Amino acid sequence: MKRFLLVFFAFIFLSSCIPLRIAPNIKDYKITKGKRFKRGLPKKTIFVFEDPKDADEFYNYINTKFQLDDYYVDVQVPFEVEGKTYFFSFYEVEIPTKTINLIPFVVDGILDQAADMDPIFEEVYTTRTGNWYIALEVFSDTEKDCLKEGSVSRDIVLPYLRYLKNEYLATDNYNEVVFKN
Repeated sequence: MKRFLLVFFAFIFLSSCIPLRIAPNIKDYKITKGKRFKRGLPKKTIFVFEDPKDADEFYNYINTKFQLDDYYVDVQVPFEVEGKTYFFSFYEVEIPTKTINLIPFVVDGILDQAADMDPIFEEVYTTRTGNWYIALEVFSDTEKDCLKEGSVSRDIVLPYLRYLKNEYLATDNYNEVVFKN
């Protein structure tokens, strides 16, 4: 019985993957500090949501919706809510989930000792799965961070950002959004 338990636990241990970094799972959206979410983002408060679409799809959506002609598409995009002009900048961010696979380590260790071979599974020691997010920061002429807790504009801007996110995720042909405006 002891031998069976030892073999069972050894099998469970060797067949497992140890996560080094797990990408966040965001169901709808998240409001957080940019630097806290991902290094390289601004220190401002950002609106973040998962992007299930291909790379540059959000860029194409914003470029088409606001008819920017590839000019300042990802920075200082103007929009108007309740008669006041705001601007947003967006960032396409990848946060990979990274795991260590134990079986290739063990197999290469056994082959190294038994046959004095070089590692053959070295490229599968770790697994990376990329998760993509869109991060938006909003500012105006009067406020540097419109999404900051306690900001006057936060309650005005958040419904617009939720609408923008939902429209982006629901639209396949971005030329449709031009006719909706």
